[in-house]
Amino acid sequence: MTTIIGPLHVRRSGWIAAPPERVWQEFESFERMKAWFGTGHTLTAYEPRVGGMVVTDAGESAGARLLFAGKVLVYDPPRELTFEQDWEGHGWLRPPQITFLLSARAGGTMVELIHHGFEEASRTPGAELNGFESGWDNHHLLRLSEIIEGTPVGG
Repeated sequence: MTTIIGPLHVRRSGWIAAPPERVWQEFESFERMKAWFGTGHTLTAYEPRVGGMVVTDAGESAGARLLFAGKVLVYDPPRELTFEQDWEGHGWLRPPQITFLLSARAGGTMVELIHHGFEEASRTPGAELNGFESGWDNHHLLRLSEIIEGTPVGG
């Protein structure tokens, strides 16, 4: 199954010198996922199965805790992981989603991180998109590459 990605989305990608099956191993447990996806925030729960929970804690902003939680919607090794990312207390109409897509490319794996669904999440979807667009960078994917390839990024 491939999740439909709407027009309002943030996309970051990276290439890793390993086959998708090897890259997917880093999605198979809480401990492995936390080693790379828990950078910049803390991954506090991850249940790698459809219906499992994913919870991240992004610390505090303006005196309020930034917690994101949701259920795993797609767990399709070694191709796709999609989960909801509901910002607790934010009042979204429907939680956006985060999708990871893995595909074999150029002798390795293209990993795409897509934060999407803003058009259904908010009455101000453009503002939500713009806020998250400026917040995402590639550090998660660079850390994933470093773990798999065994060399520091840029080294």
